[in-house]
Amino acid sequence: MNRRHDIDALRALAFALVIVYHVGMYYVADWHWHIKSPHAAEWLQWPMRTVNLWRMDLVFLVSGIAFGFLRRGLSPARLIAARSLRLLLPLAFGMAVVVPYQAYVQALDQGAIGPGLGAFLARYYSGGPWPRGAFDGSDFGVTWNHLWYLPYLWAYTVVLAMLSPALESAPGQRLRLAFTRLRGAALLVLPALPLALYSLTLWPRFPPTHDLIHDAWLHAVYFTLFLYGHWLGVDAGVWAALRRLRWIALALAVGMFALHVGLRTMAAGSEPLWRMSARLAADAYLWTSLVAVLGWAHHLLNRPWPWLAWANESVYPWYVLHQTVIIALAVLLAPLALGAVVEPVLLLLGTVLGCWLVTDGLVRRVTWLRPLFGLRPRARPRCPTPASQERPAARSA
Repeated sequence: MNRRHDIDALRALAFALVIVYHVGMYYVADWHWHIKSPHAAEWLQWPMRTVNLWRMDLVFLVSGIAFGFLRRGLSPARLIAARSLRLLLPLAFGMAVVVPYQAYVQALDQGAIGPGLGAFLARYYSGGPWPRGAFDGSDFGVTWNHLWYLPYLWAYTVVLAMLSPALESAPGQRLRLAFTRLRGAALLVLPALPLALYSLTLWPRFPPTHDLIHDAWLHAVYFTLFLYGHWLGVDAGVWAALRRLRWIALALAVGMFALHVGLRTMAAGSEPLWRMSARLAADAYLWTSLVAVLGWAHHLLNRPWPWLAWANESVYPWYVLHQTVIIALAVLLAPLALGAVVEPVLLLLGTVLGCWLVTDGLVRRVTWLRPLFGLRPRARPRCPTPASQERPAARSA
């Protein structure tokens, strides 16, 4: 099978977008995040929203595509075991080592604790208790913060692996074919209908929590897109259709976002009808944006980029590290009062540099660290067999 370079590149770029977005979260006013810059600005809300409405949906869709490759030749039990090691070990390590500093800075910023990282860690590892709202997740004693994607992906992987017999049955294959044979307007509209249904039924009652337990609306959306990704796979027909639709989907996405903005403005008084209309417009924007992204990625990125091999192995450690690096650098830069232009630039560049230094200088080189950041063991160089050692001599003779 030829390597699908566009899918590899899309995965790397999707996570790069998550990093840039989290830098932006430090600066966008009135949106909850762990700490906020004194330079926080309201005008950032709409640029951030253009990405916020589909960024993690894209990540789960690409993860669904990857699931299709991973499950080949594996029974559901072996697949679940392999993915549990690859997802839950970095989650546990991240919650124990990488994330606590984020919680410490937030609790300190909230005035919930006094200075002293050592004392905070001793209390954190014992499970609290904490003052209410000390940091995101303090009600549970510990937190996974930005690593919430890992338990969600693990849960969807387990569910889809257990459903494999049904998905591979004749009715399951007919359902997949019905999806991959969508073309034109049907491909732009029909996959968005379940998302709209979830907004009508679940969104009003289940706001996002990222706590895995009370997130019914997000689970419905993310798992559906995970399944869509699994169905998409490398089906040549549907990818060609996505490529043909890239301009139309982009235009529709722009139009749907403009409609969403208008409806949200009219919903400022919390009128339920306007709020729901804005939410449905967001669903249409979400799906047309994904069609545009997939179509343009297939058109532009399906080639063996020199940076792909490095990016594929760097994505996971960068994801684990990036938010703690952002917060640590924000704490260091804030007293310097560098202003609303220089500081964000330095914060983004410093985050990239910090993730690169830790990943390439340490994580990828240290054998026991690799699985803690989701990396496979390094391939050992093959030792030549006696027969292979004899062949060059035989040729020269």
